[in-house]
Amino acid sequence: MIDTEATPRELKPTRLAAIDIGTNSIRCIVVEVDQQGHFRVLDDEKAMVRLGEGLTNTGFISEPARDRAIDALQRMTKISLGLGAEIAAVVATSAVRKALNRNQFLRSVKTATGLEIDVIPGTEEAELASLSVHHNFAMEQQRYGMADIGGGSVEIVIATGRHTETIISLELGAVFLTEKFLHSDPLEPAELKQLRKYIRKKLKKAGIGEGLPVSCLIGSGGTMTNIGSMVMAMRGEQYESVHRYEVLHSEIIHLLSMLCRKRHKERLQIPGLNPQRADIILAGMILTDELMRRCRTNQLRINGQGIREGLILQAMQKRGLISASEQPRDWRNSILEFASSCRFDKLHSLQVNQLAQKILPAVIPEHHRNQRHAELLEAAALLHDIGYFISYDRHHKHSYHLIRHANLFGFTPREREIIANLARYHRKGKPKKNHDNFAALAPEDQKLVREIGGILRLADGLDRRRNGQVTDIICQRQGHTVALTLLGQGDLSVESYGAQSKGDLFEAAFGVKLSVTTRETA
Repeated sequence: MIDTEATPRELKPTRLAAIDIGTNSIRCIVVEVDQQGHFRVLDDEKAMVRLGEGLTNTGFISEPARDRAIDALQRMTKISLGLGAEIAAVVATSAVRKALNRNQFLRSVKTATGLEIDVIPGTEEAELASLSVHHNFAMEQQRYGMADIGGGSVEIVIATGRHTETIISLELGAVFLTEKFLHSDPLEPAELKQLRKYIRKKLKKAGIGEGLPVSCLIGSGGTMTNIGSMVMAMRGEQYESVHRYEVLHSEIIHLLSMLCRKRHKERLQIPGLNPQRADIILAGMILTDELMRRCRTNQLRINGQGIREGLILQAMQKRGLISASEQPRDWRNSILEFASSCRFDKLHSLQVNQLAQKILPAVIPEHHRNQRHAELLEAAALLHDIGYFISYDRHHKHSYHLIRHANLFGFTPREREIIANLARYHRKGKPKKNHDNFAALAPEDQKLVREIGGILRLADGLDRRRNGQVTDIICQRQGHTVALTLLGQGDLSVESYGAQSKGDLFEAAFGVKLSVTTRETA
């Protein structure tokens, strides 16, 4: 007989839900946490309830807004419980904080849904946003700003690495500012001028922009994600999401100038703009513009997660699922974790990267490359074969899709797309303009994929037997020839053949002829 008591039981993954009740929208995120303290999102529900509608003028949450909120919260509760999740946190922010009928609203929600709402101060909102930033961005040894723009308030943090210098909450939300200042359609210049003057006064009084400039502003909330989407559309780019997308201040100014001239119904047609935000986007964008001016930065980085993810991370800390003093994340470890989850051949991937990194400086001069080129090549080398996880056939295409949809820490959507394309072309056909994935890249990125992809493809051929037979290489460019000497013990004919057969993209990208010789080492 089998002793069932002695059979170890598989630990059931922990599922947690968090609900963020904002002035403009309510968000509910449901995640599953593994034993290593990593989580994956099972559901991310959003409802634009406009809880703060009219609050600026009346001081009260209206009955229609309350009813919309209760309807959304009932739905979110059912989704969370249906997925077997513990509702770990339900927080309300600016609108509920300042509403004169706050207690009545809280009682109504408790009666209708059973949810106990924690009304948190703005500084705690900022701390939650900070948790999300540290989880998603590598910001060590940088001075940077964070801004989470909600409907009723903006939470601002200035930090250096993990040391927080300033943390503040200001009543400068997109809904609040719109209701207070913007009433005409199209907008009157006097209204815009008055709005800017008000924002500048509040930011200056709060000390925002004092001290040294920041390297970038990391923004979360609906205003920020919509800015990212509009700029992406303006550039003609099509990435999987705006999370970690990078936007220039000049692009925001250009968009803002165009939007200010349009009527509301015309703004509804702007590519990338959520029509439900067409009436409040201008206030949020002007605030973003002024924040970047005060902080003297030209770069906005989009955090597509924000407070709701911060709630999940906080709940995990409280339950001992992750350390409260979590070490800074590293892009390389993140790549290796993802590759391991796809059961990659680690020794082969490390060997391909080692050989590829030897070739890179020999064919791309120092003044034409930077450290990021080497990191993109390394990420692609480690991930190029993960498509085996699906099947051997067409595994290069499977690798492309797995990478494209992955959340690669430390890489922007553009860089993730480049890495996916590098993996796509490590075997079989070379990049062609009629390939949708390649055609979508900017011309300079197409050149990068050809060149770095050619190096990766060649390096993969150099480990044809997947046994690390080549212990070192000597790579020298001599005019229109690249001489490659393979060093190793024993017969290297298979590796030489692999280089010759997979050197086609390399030769085409660099306009050279590949010459391969072997040398046996003692």
